[in-house]
Amino acid sequence: MLTAEKNRMRSAARPVRRDIQQHIRWLERRLASLDDDLGKTIREHAQWQDRDRVLQSTPGIGPMSSCTLLANLPELGRLNRKEIAALVGVAPLNRDSGTLRGRRTIWGGRSHVRSALYMATLVGVRCNPVLRTFYERLLAAGKPKKVALTASMRKLLTILNAMARTNTPWQRPAPTLALQDSC
Repeated sequence: MLTAEKNRMRSAARPVRRDIQQHIRWLERRLASLDDDLGKTIREHAQWQDRDRVLQSTPGIGPMSSCTLLANLPELGRLNRKEIAALVGVAPLNRDSGTLRGRRTIWGGRSHVRSALYMATLVGVRCNPVLRTFYERLLAAGKPKKVALTASMRKLLTILNAMARTNTPWQRPAPTLALQDSC
């Protein structure tokens, strides 16, 4: 809604701009208030605080991604890798019919979680050595960038799911010769 109002502001007539600006300020205050309330709720519950600490220990996962996962994916850590990928909507699903064999695509799932995971993966393929290696390997194999990024999203989700299940923070992988050269 905030983005829609900011876009509307650019094409609005001069008399209406003040009202739109007031509405934008109200939306920004409300959004900040909701973020504070969510942060306070996480700090007040030990289980959520632990889970938040574990999630944010992963390179690429920040406060907003962690809050989105905590709020919109309570199943994290309780499902297997295939179930959690399908629930979020990053599992490759077939579109076959009879003898026709279609392409595998992702669809369905929880779009808010998928959006947060997408942004975290964009950061992750740059600063997370595991994701970067996986992403670069897929690109070297000739996969399109979007396909490699989507596969990396699923990989990140699988890693986060395992970390949440065992309540184990991120552990930096042992450096290999390939990783040392890229850092």
